[in-house]
Order: sequence, then structure tokens, then C-alpha cells
Amino acid sequence: MPRYFTIGETADYFGVSVDTIRRWESEGRISSERTKGGHRRFLASALAGIEEEERNEKPTLCYARVSTRDKKDDLERQANALVAYCENKGWQVELIKDIGSGLNYKKRGLNKLIDKILNEEVSRLIISDKDRLLRFGSELIFSLCSHYQVEVIVINRKPTMSEEEELVQDVLEIIQVFAARLYGKRSHRNQKLIEDLHSATLANLDISAEEGVESTK
Repeated sequence: MPRYFTIGETADYFGVSVDTIRRWESEGRISSERTKGGHRRFLASALAGIEEEERNEKPTLCYARVSTRDKKDDLERQANALVAYCENKGWQVELIKDIGSGLNYKKRGLNKLIDKILNEEVSRLIISDKDRLLRFGSELIFSLCSHYQVEVIVINRKPTMSEEEELVQDVLEIIQVFAARLYGKRSHRNQKLIEDLHSATLANLDISAEEGVESTK
């Protein structure tokens, strides 16, 4: 006698949510029969084929990045949001987390991401916004994805910062790259130079912003 699973048992079988099973059914990936009471029942023998398909599917790659180590809490929140988005879709997830400037092309996580795209090991790339890849040059990664047929999903399409805030972020990240090189020399004079440069930059940007406001009045 054929064995049937309820929708809850089917969700447990695949390790996904009940909503994912409903979505699979609406997409035609899985079919069910209905009891007299209108409840879904899934044929056990049909699930094996779906399971094999899931095993063979390339994972979805989530990439999360922050610029400095003191933003680790933000990194975790970003990563958790990306993973939750994918799990809600029922996708296999692989997460890469990076800490480093968006101006730095040599970050370990970014290089790992590129390698996986070139080796055709991922089906899609999920990021919170395009600047998480690189401050300048994210389009290069998108071109790679297009060439290797990797779908790119950017969750936050709307800008999260004003133009002035983006300018501040860009300048500060340049200073951070400069600081990383000078701090390696462990010179008190170098550290003082970076701190003064950082303060002066923020002060000048504040003045420019105020002048911009005045000019619009």
C-alpha cells in the first residue's frame, strides 16, 4: 500500500518550512493529493526524486560584510537576515562573512566568493545591498555572475545613505586602508597622524554639509 505524508511530515522530511512545501507545490515541483477533508497528502515515493534534485542543486551564496571589527554585531544581523531570506525560499545556503574596507579587493571572503563563481559552485548570490561587495566595482562581480549564469539578488534596492553620508563613508574607508599600513609600523607618530587626519576629515565634511544647507536657503 502506498505511503503518504502530511504537509508537516513532508516539511520535516526536507528540513524546510510548511510554507516552502506550499510554494514548491504552486511552482509544480511537488504534487499532492487531497483527502475528503481537503488536506494535502504527498506520496512518499515521489519525494525521493525531489530529494535527489535538492541534493544536486548548487547552493545559494550569501555574502555579508562590514568595514571594521567593532561592527561585528552589524555583521551578524546582516548575515542572519540574508540566511533567513534564503531559508524562507527553501534554498540551500552557504554564508561568507567578511570584515574589511569596501575599497579592498584582497579580502579573503571576497576572493572565496569569486572563486566559487568561477568554479560554477553556486546558483545565486544574495547581498543586502551592492556596496557590501565593493564600494567601487561591484558591477565587475555582477558581470562575472551574468557570464556564469549566477542569479544576483539585492535585498535592499533603495539607497540606505544620503550622498553626504556615502561621501563620509568613502573618505573614512580610504583613511582606514591608509591606517592599516601605517599601524603596522607601530609608530606613535603614525597613529597620531591617522587620528588627526580622521578628525580633520570629519570636521571638514561637517563644514561642507553645513555650507550646502546654507546655500539652499
